[in-house]
Amino acid sequence: MIDAFNIYDKMERHNILLSFKGDITSELLTSILQIMENKMDNMMEEPKTKKKVYNVLVECLQNLYHHMDDATDENGDKNRSAIFMIARNKGSYNIITGNYILNENIHGLKSRLDDVNSLNKDQLKDYYKAVLNNGEMSLKGGGGLGMIDIARKTGEKLDYNFLEIDNKVSFFTLIIKVTQPQLIQ
Repeated sequence: MIDAFNIYDKMERHNILLSFKGDITSELLTSILQIMENKMDNMMEEPKTKKKVYNVLVECLQNLYHHMDDATDENGDKNRSAIFMIARNKGSYNIITGNYILNENIHGLKSRLDDVNSLNKDQLKDYYKAVLNNGEMSLKGGGGLGMIDIARKTGEKLDYNFLEIDNKVSFFTLIIKVTQPQLIQ
């Protein structure tokens, strides 16, 4: 039997505002964005914070939607399901995403994430322009700007992890911290 209170209690202790597990669709993205916009309105969040959280959330959800691998594990089971959560802690929001990824794609993604994490604010701006002007597209149609844009908007490093499930598939977790601007005294 599932202990609903235990799940509720964990979500409450970790300040989870919204959590979802399942297949990511365009209709779901629209609904999630509307729900979060309403939640932040109800919390009387500052417009600057709302905009930043919303923009980063859009990037994170688009990354899930467009770049999730059709990963089949050793048992032949398809793993198209993903998870995302949004938590509000004192002074910040955390946007957490997780999805399956083919092990063969980890090296390239890890390399791009490490590249982004190694750059300062000015270097990120230059890198963004260079990728934008390069015009190259990935195999899934993206230009690789999403993670750069997230790092630029948050001013934070991209926190990520790969958990190997089997010799074909791993689970990729990305945690993005969006710090709320300090109120002017």
